[in-house]
Amino acid sequence: MQRPRAPRHALTALLSLGVVLGVAGPAAAHVEVNSSTAQALAVDATVTFSAEGESSTAGITDVKVTLPAGLAPADITPDKTPDGWAFTPTADGWTVAGPALAPGAAAEYSVKVRQLPSTTSVVFKTLVDYSDGHTDRWIETPQGDAKPEHPAPVLALRPAAAGATALPAAAASSAPAASVSATLTASAPPSPTPSGSTEKADDDNGESTTTIVLGGLIAVAVIGTLVALLVRRRSGRSGR
Repeated sequence: MQRPRAPRHALTALLSLGVVLGVAGPAAAHVEVNSSTAQALAVDATVTFSAEGESSTAGITDVKVTLPAGLAPADITPDKTPDGWAFTPTADGWTVAGPALAPGAAAEYSVKVRQLPSTTSVVFKTLVDYSDGHTDRWIETPQGDAKPEHPAPVLALRPAAAGATALPAAAASSAPAASVSATLTASAPPSPTPSGSTEKADDDNGESTTTIVLGGLIAVAVIGTLVALLVRRRSGRSGR
């Protein structure tokens, strides 16, 4: 008794699905962002990021993020990072870095946002560096209906709560440059005297003194000789 064969169109559909899944699988890795308080003008919002590890041989060593419009570096503070990793603010965002994670492991961390901007979404363009020197660039934003190949993580925001207002700008935490310059100037050691300069000055003074003494002796000798000649001439004339 022969088993019923699967319809040809069913096999074709399964093969097509396998091709689609095979193509979509590698491209599924990306950076995700989410927040339980994803709302415009929300205060002290915790925003969580997960950068998926795409390599089977190298681990993620750092994640660099560029801040979207409406947020400043002073608005961001670290919340949680992988073990051994450190959060470092930059001029236009932040970096989270540390020992390489295991190949394929995701770099998961979170930050505190002083206040989310008054907009419908925020885009966090992200670079993910690996221990083998490779970098994933998740920086593309959608253009029309086309989906980018390397999309930047986007956090959609709900409309602001009634009565919510923007907080005043946060003060930068860096020390004034003038204070740093003053400290460096005050602590700078005096310029060292070039080796041998003192000895050379002493030698020059000694040479000058010797030259003056010799010149004086020569002058005295010349004058003495002239005086002796004059005396001889007068003595000669007197003897005649």
